[in-house]
Amino acid sequence: MEFKEVIKARYSCKKYGDRKVEPDKLAAILEAGRLAPTAKNLQEQHVYVLQSAEALAKFDAVTPCRYGAPTVLLVAFDKYNVFTYPGGKRNSGIEDATIVATHMILAAADEGVDSCWINNLDPDQLAADLGLPENEEILMAMDLGYAAEGTGPLPNHSSRKPLSETVSTI
Repeated sequence: MEFKEVIKARYSCKKYGDRKVEPDKLAAILEAGRLAPTAKNLQEQHVYVLQSAEALAKFDAVTPCRYGAPTVLLVAFDKYNVFTYPGGKRNSGIEDATIVATHMILAAADEGVDSCWINNLDPDQLAADLGLPENEEILMAMDLGYAAEGTGPLPNHSSRKPLSETVSTI
């Protein structure tokens, strides 16, 4: 699919069918995250693939937003291996993990796999429940699967402000 079509067609899926994501498609999605740029190429991200009944049950205990997806990706980052920006007020952890997640969401759409960015969860509780390392912070979760029949974008999906309201030239 052409990139312009990928970004136009992609939407947040809110209801998944039973079909599982094929291993080769999952590998392509994960590879897109691996190739994402990070500050100073620190590659501080860690992606967890949740597919077991036990892991998905732990996920479901902290959020109602799996929507039946057979796979969930958690994108975390090593909070002690980040680039600290001049001034010392910010570091690259959140934005690098966001770039990784965005690459994977777009790669999923390119592979014909539906997704949804999930941030309606308690990341600290989920990390504890899954036994993740203390140096890692969960940025987000991403549902992956195939939309249930009749599922599509929300009605406001195509509603976008004009560029004149979101971009300024200085």
